[in-house]
Amino acid sequence: MSLRILLMRFGIAAAGGALLAFAATTPAAGADQEDPRESKQIAKGEVIARTGVLRGAPTRGGAVVRVAPYGEIVKIYCRSEGQNVSGDRQWHLLVDGTWARGSAQYIEAYRTPRLCA
Repeated sequence: MSLRILLMRFGIAAAGGALLAFAATTPAAGADQEDPRESKQIAKGEVIARTGVLRGAPTRGGAVVRVAPYGEIVKIYCRSEGQNVSGDRQWHLLVDGTWARGSAQYIEAYRTPRLCA
């Protein structure tokens, strides 16, 4: 093997190692941006219904997106008015990957969520 080829291979290996070290110590692009699901504006709450049906719209006729089990801790993005459920018109928009809505009658918020825009 010629000296020239050996030096080329060494240079490529050194450059690759330097690139790896740089990538390991540099934050990813956008890493300083806050994930909206982890925002300080997110309130947490607990499902207090036996079966917490989460819907796509703030009405009892809205499509069922998923069912949350009793006691599940959920992240509430905001609250808005919707269909009356047992005297309560407040609905929570949940941040769990599905953006489902649940009646405030069945989700007890630990603090009052902000209003939806």
